[in-house]
Amino acid sequence: MALDHDGIFKQLLSVFFVEFLELFAPDVLDLLDPDSLTFLATDSFVDLLDPDRRTADLLIQVRMRGQMVSFLIHLEHQAQDDVTVDRRMFRYFARFYDRYNCSIYPIILCSYASPRRRAPDRHQVQVGSMPVLDFHYHVVQLNNLAWRDYMHSSNPLAIALMARMRIAPRDRWRVKASCLRLLAGMPLSAAQRRMLAAFVSIYLPLNDRENGLFQAELGTWQAETKEQVVELMTEWELKGRMEGRMEGRTEERQELTLRLLTRKVGLLPADVQAQIGALPPDTLLDLSEALLDFSNLDDLTDWLAAVAGSSNGHPQPPPAQPTT
Repeated sequence: MALDHDGIFKQLLSVFFVEFLELFAPDVLDLLDPDSLTFLATDSFVDLLDPDRRTADLLIQVRMRGQMVSFLIHLEHQAQDDVTVDRRMFRYFARFYDRYNCSIYPIILCSYASPRRRAPDRHQVQVGSMPVLDFHYHVVQLNNLAWRDYMHSSNPLAIALMARMRIAPRDRWRVKASCLRLLAGMPLSAAQRRMLAAFVSIYLPLNDRENGLFQAELGTWQAETKEQVVELMTEWELKGRMEGRMEGRTEERQELTLRLLTRKVGLLPADVQAQIGALPPDTLLDLSEALLDFSNLDDLTDWLAAVAGSSNGHPQPPPAQPTT
């Protein structure tokens, strides 16, 4: 089964969005109130030319620090090199600008391993000698970043993203060891630590030789650190299913889903929390994907009602209207 790279990154960046800005756009983070983040629905644009990329990844509304003025941050993930990405970024910008009529800060995160050439950061249109359009966006290209520059970072997202940075083949096991050791010692919730460790395990699988070197390094660590890292590895590699969805145990998945929902639609009533707590694992996973398109609490309750009324525990599409 092919990895759902966009789904993995969308879930990771939704949880660690402030950490992403702290890492790659600190000037933007200084402008906003971090408690004002609202994740907006990214409706499909059916008229875009690329049928596989008609839905933007993340659109976040934020409020200026100390002001009532808001602006948007559009964060797009790119798992493969794409020569048309500059045009698509502008098309998303134009539609969001037309819809919301406010300032937008566009960012693209490139996570592919190759090519290493710099991804474009602008879309230009010129007719004759007249520059009609010069649209810029912020590019974060992981394969142009050296993992060693981040191995002493206190930012948990930076530690996880080391797995997608520029790594010499001989250092793969060493990067994985560094990532897991750092994550084990960070002040994170169990759910956050497992999500980040799962990301590292998914994107840095080791062969037998590399695993032998990793195990030798693990044997030199203090007992407490070794135990924590082994627990993370046991969860995601020895026992877990490497399906690219970062499923985790049910209680951690519930915690993450409730956290995302609270950020997306506001405080959840007790009865709604109880409904979510009763969802089976597969349906909870459906919810963790569907919530990215919710705008308010009604969207969530409608989704839960659709699940309750279905025969298989999954929301059903609305019935087709009769033709006349």
